[in-house]
Amino acid sequence: MKIIDCRIVPPFKLQAASQSADAAHDARMYGEMYFGQADTEAFMADSPILKGKNIQEAAVALMEKDPAENLVRLLDDTGISRALFCGFDTSSVGGRVMPNEQVAEMQNKYPDRFIVLAGVDPYKGTPAVRQLEYALKELGLKGMRIAPFELKMYPNDKRLYPFYEKLVEYDVPLDSHASVNFTQSRLMDFAHPKYLDEVACDFPDLKIIADHGGWPWIDEMVATAWRHYNFYICVSAIRMKYLSTPDSGWGMLVHYGNTVIQDKIVWGSTWPYLPIKRQIEETLQLPLKDEVKEKWLYRNAARLFGFED
Repeated sequence: MKIIDCRIVPPFKLQAASQSADAAHDARMYGEMYFGQADTEAFMADSPILKGKNIQEAAVALMEKDPAENLVRLLDDTGISRALFCGFDTSSVGGRVMPNEQVAEMQNKYPDRFIVLAGVDPYKGTPAVRQLEYALKELGLKGMRIAPFELKMYPNDKRLYPFYEKLVEYDVPLDSHASVNFTQSRLMDFAHPKYLDEVACDFPDLKIIADHGGWPWIDEMVATAWRHYNFYICVSAIRMKYLSTPDSGWGMLVHYGNTVIQDKIVWGSTWPYLPIKRQIEETLQLPLKDEVKEKWLYRNAARLFGFED
């Protein structure tokens, strides 16, 4: 079975946008989230190229020499056909920067393996809209990613609407964080599905990917996906076995994701937050119909990004 991984973090060193207290807190939080895992054995089982005492050492080693080639080797070893990642720019709120040009280089080197989304700083207004158009038209990026809690901006903020208009013009999706965040300095409410529901109403032709599944607002997320034709849910940043664990809060997603919204679910491993092979194995063990598993892991994302064969 082919698999498209709709959520990974590439092996790049991040650029700090400032030395603010928020930036320092976020850097610490991301370090703990992505590299604070205890199950080293599961990570190292992904690929022989992962070397070191833990996943942090292994990920840092992938940054050496040719990170694009190293990432392709990791995808080959884990059975991933294509992987999605993104640039980002939260510099106006003292966050982090991953330049679009840097991630575009990886996509341009391996266009059949990477799907790359642009990241822009919406606080910069019209120049940022031009930057998005440049990323889509000249760099060939495939959409735009925002994390509302990082931006301290709700996804229905009208300052974002010129960016959405540009995405509709180029017929590429918006990917928005839509789940709990663990920064402790930003409201969870930034990610509530009701704000993306408003965006979907205002932009019915805009393809929207709600990243990380929507927990703890699963009922609202399922309802939003059900009622909007162009609305997708990316299940990521959660151990897949928990989706079918009683009282975990994910039951509604599995039930409806196996039936009425089976064409609206895409899958992401969130490597290096979680090991890829284990994520795939646990997805295949979910109580889903075989054809639905293939949709979650490949068909839906292939259709969304125009890679169906």
